[in-house]
Amino acid sequence: MAKVEVKDHESIDSALRRFKKQLQRDGILQEARRKSRYEKPSDKRRRERAARKRRLLRRAARQEQRAGL
Repeated sequence: MAKVEVKDHESIDSALRRFKKQLQRDGILQEARRKSRYEKPSDKRRRERAARKRRLLRRAARQEQRAGL
């Protein structure tokens, strides 16, 4: 659970902004959006496969860039 303590003389708006950033960093909002609707197992596999492919492509591009330097 994300937790933000309000500092002395800090406005509620800035504390709320820090809290939202913490939620974003922890991935809580993304998980809540994903779980808001039922996802068929086949769709889940397709999504995970696409994410795996993106990660591999990014990793290959990074390695290629490092080799070129």
